[in-house]
Amino acid sequence: QVHIVESGGGLVQAGGSLRLSCGASGSTLSINRMGWYRQAPGKQRELVATITSGGTSNYAGDVKGRFTISRDGSKNTAYLQMNRLKPEDTAVYYCNSDPPLQLWSAELGLYDYWGQGTQVTVSS
Repeated sequence: QVHIVESGGGLVQAGGSLRLSCGASGSTLSINRMGWYRQAPGKQRELVATITSGGTSNYAGDVKGRFTISRDGSKNTAYLQMNRLKPEDTAVYYCNSDPPLQLWSAELGLYDYWGQGTQVTVSS
């Protein structure tokens, strides 16, 4: 049984900061590259930042220099420090592996598993 929980979202003014947290659990789960994704209303989900178990990180161009991803070593726990937030950062933020975890069920077959996400709203 896999479970991903994100937290730390909220309402913040432009220029403010938030820190998101994520924990992924499962009896044999071991994620090499963890990622933070976001989905704004009416838009597709996009990958924002990734970090490997060795600490190598990568960022999408529009968040580089403002967001910092981190994790607890090789644990399935990740964080996203978001500074100088902009209204266009408003979205539901999700944590997952990169590529996303895939599960199988008799009803759905093979599917991408996602947690509930955490809402980030940046007011202008």
